[in-house]
Amino acid sequence: MKDVAARAGVGLKTVSRVVNGEPGVTAETEQRVQEAIDALGFRRNDSARVLRKGRTASIGLVLEDLADPFYGPLSRSVEEVARAHGALLINGSSAEDPEREQELVLALCARRVDGLVVIPAGDDHRYLEPELKAGVATVFVDRPAGHIDADVVLSDNFGGARGGVAHLIAHGHRRIGFIGDMPRIHTAAERLRGYRAAMEDAGIPVADSWMSLGVTGPERVRRAAEDMLTGPDPVTAIFAGNNRVTVTVIRVLAEQARRVALVGFDDIELADLLQPGVTVVAQDAADIGRTAAERLFRQLDGTPVTPERIELPTRLITRGSGEIPPAD
Repeated sequence: MKDVAARAGVGLKTVSRVVNGEPGVTAETEQRVQEAIDALGFRRNDSARVLRKGRTASIGLVLEDLADPFYGPLSRSVEEVARAHGALLINGSSAEDPEREQELVLALCARRVDGLVVIPAGDDHRYLEPELKAGVATVFVDRPAGHIDADVVLSDNFGGARGGVAHLIAHGHRRIGFIGDMPRIHTAAERLRGYRAAMEDAGIPVADSWMSLGVTGPERVRRAAEDMLTGPDPVTAIFAGNNRVTVTVIRVLAEQARRVALVGFDDIELADLLQPGVTVVAQDAADIGRTAAERLFRQLDGTPVTPERIELPTRLITRGSGEIPPAD
């Protein structure tokens, strides 16, 4: 900074004001300082700035799986809000492992991020209590925190699933299968609850063989779908609990001689181009991310915020697969 000040013929305080975007500098002086900065290749030392101001202008985002298409628009929205507030986003993946989630969250806290947006893998977040007391703003997304009081932004998983299954029932289906994620995951449990509620509303008893929860790998989902589609009393429709399940079920149904209805939770790429198009219960992942990030920066701006559960609506998009009538 001394070199920049000497070259521009100004004081250190003037250089500081230009670098930090503060008022009180004429346009001519600012241009002269900027030319000196460019000529000398000066870069602000953010580590020193952190020590002085106590803020890093960075936030952490902990996702379940960076490869999951659902998290792309969510992450982008968080990044855009952070950028608008002059903050850098650092993200990582827990791989649905509670220990890895804790390790990643605490590593971000050790690097003194100002705030965290977390899609939780575990169900006990008391390990975060010291960080919350130290002032680390935190918002949970997609699933609530466990054993602590914190903001959470999620979709109406129960209502969305209930509406999707009710749509199949309205098209004449009574034997409807449900294939979902691991039951300990909040979203999977809520979507199963919505499935059960829709069946109960219609007075349809549910056979145990119509429900399958577990890992969403193709092998497990394929076995579950094939089991439901065979036997003396096969299902005539399937409700898929998330986008990964939907993709595998589409592949299985393409091999079937009879037409089977399908509704999936989460939209998938090219769903409208398949024959038939895939009917889905769509979440607005971008809106979820934006809402969570805005909530986080309200905390960071010092606005008094009482922890709140914000539940955003889903939307049923009909494209053809959910409107196929029962074959028998």
